[in-house]
Amino acid sequence: MTGVPKTAIELAKRFEGFHRVPRTDPGRAHPYICPAGYWTIGYGHLCQSTHPPITESEAEVYLARDLQTALAATLRHCPVLATEHEGRLAAIVDFTFNLGAGRLQTSTLRRRINQRDWAASAKEVQRWVYGGGKVLPGLVTRRAAEAAWLLRNT
Repeated sequence: MTGVPKTAIELAKRFEGFHRVPRTDPGRAHPYICPAGYWTIGYGHLCQSTHPPITESEAEVYLARDLQTALAATLRHCPVLATEHEGRLAAIVDFTFNLGAGRLQTSTLRRRINQRDWAASAKEVQRWVYGGGKVLPGLVTRRAAEAAWLLRNT
């Protein structure tokens, strides 16, 4: 299996951010509830509310594992991405990391990707901007970045 594309790591880090608590514990991240209502820590790693604080290095280990899982699911559901340029794969790995393999598996996005219809794929990915029942500006920006990678030719 191919490794996690560097662009996927960059996208996930950029849009998830490392959430620390500066006043009480500036070097570590604590669990928080993300805009979609899930307990999260570090770079978007799902956890329990009782998870102990973690360092940025520990968050990167979680992220690497989570992205490897997302990569495997992405290639299972969208095998055509194995022969496309790394940016397209990275965009959908980030999507899968953010929303989960189940959402990719049942989506029209998956069908468009496997048809190699990149324009339609870019439009589909930009529909996934809701969290907790409302449009989240951060997801709008994230999906626009993923769409841009899908539309690139190299």
